[in-house]
Amino acid sequence: MLTLESSWRSPAPSLRTRAKIAATNAIADPLLSLLARSSDESLIRLVSVLERYVARYDAHKAHLQRLRDLFEHKHPSLQLARKVMTQLHPNYRHRIITNLGINATWLGEQIRQDFRARFGIAPPYLMVISPTMRCNLKCLGCYAGNYPRDTDPMSFETLDRAVSEAKQMGIFMFTISGGEPFVRPDLLDLYAKHNDCVFQIYTNGTCISDATIERMQKLGNVAPGISIEGFKEQTDFRRGPGVWEKVMDTMDRLRAAGVLFGFSGTVTRLSADAFLCDEFMDMVIDKGCLFGWFFMFVPVGQDATVDLMPTAEQRDRMRSMIMRTRRTKPIFAADFWNDGCLTGGCMSAGTLYLHLNFRGDLEPCVFMHFAADNIHDMYARGEHLWDVLKSPLFTAIRDVNRRDPNPLRPCPIVDHNEWLEEALSKVEGVYPTHPGAEDIIGRLAKPVREWSAAYAEYAERAWNGPEYEWARTGSWYQPLEVEKAKTRH
Repeated sequence: MLTLESSWRSPAPSLRTRAKIAATNAIADPLLSLLARSSDESLIRLVSVLERYVARYDAHKAHLQRLRDLFEHKHPSLQLARKVMTQLHPNYRHRIITNLGINATWLGEQIRQDFRARFGIAPPYLMVISPTMRCNLKCLGCYAGNYPRDTDPMSFETLDRAVSEAKQMGIFMFTISGGEPFVRPDLLDLYAKHNDCVFQIYTNGTCISDATIERMQKLGNVAPGISIEGFKEQTDFRRGPGVWEKVMDTMDRLRAAGVLFGFSGTVTRLSADAFLCDEFMDMVIDKGCLFGWFFMFVPVGQDATVDLMPTAEQRDRMRSMIMRTRRTKPIFAADFWNDGCLTGGCMSAGTLYLHLNFRGDLEPCVFMHFAADNIHDMYARGEHLWDVLKSPLFTAIRDVNRRDPNPLRPCPIVDHNEWLEEALSKVEGVYPTHPGAEDIIGRLAKPVREWSAAYAEYAERAWNGPEYEWARTGSWYQPLEVEKAKTRH
């Protein structure tokens, strides 16, 4: 295994970075006082302060300039910001500034840049951890359904070390997946110990007690993303009778407590039309969701079949819908497969994120169920989490995951399945992390590639059309006047 230099054992921010950290912390309190006043003017002033005193990179300044422009033009994002200020408990408002705004975005970028300058590889922004595969539901086609569900091989101590080492690389944003994370009560202790981080939790929403909500309220750094399949009919069909009502009740209790939460939707051939109607997005906004993530079904888990994948036409409609939603609705919404124009393409293998599964296997992606390294073995050898970034497997995936100049076809699993097969064939010691994982480049390869060819026509037409001219020319965002024109139509 290729490891980083032995001197990299207790990394710390440079003196210059530490000075910037101290300066930024000094203005945290004034920023929080602005948050307490949720008028349009105070929100615009808040963004101006961040733009002037916090942003140090062109990307950050561009984001903040764009946000200020949207606020000044009464874009729905202003309404979303007001909801953040009025709907959330003060602990959450505080952590949005300190953990998400300062640590994950600004401070994290400083540390990641230091790391890259010293060792020639950039750490990702995000880490996904699946600390358990235990779950009280058995959803149709679950991407993690073929993993064993009886034990939790990864101890609290290993999780704690992994999070600590991720922070040393500049990662303060974590997604917790599974399984059902809320079946492990000790995870709340992990979130409390690392109270300088943000933890977004993907959950089925049926195991969140009032006591758990009370503790999340006190922490302020835990944001559940509750799985939903559309409306009652679609949710109970895939997840089981009665799940819809439990999810609706959980959302009501989270909102009453001022907890930041959102939804997670798996787009299948059966659920796509429910997600595509305006009534769905209006419903989750009314329930109090402040964010929402869409994930296209991919045939990598339990009873894997391409029959549940959305059609090429449905995926294209989802792509268009998510852009329209961001123009017209007060919710932060994104699509893991259709928003490659915002991330530059595929995020896997440490490009922007990596995945640590419940056994300690380090996978390039949550949906790419292959590994060559296990964190327990790495720790036993005296290695560290960051060593995987230069591993042959992660390097091979990064060599192929951004070949396509069209970011609307970013995925080596389903958009360019042959590239995944190519990358895996070049690395010795790669193993599937559950029985049947190899089907994606075996028995399912032909139908997946046929599906990809059908979608390619939609993706090429969209990417080369006027809707994405801003992205093709290197702009961060679609011009506001174009957005307003599209909204009117």
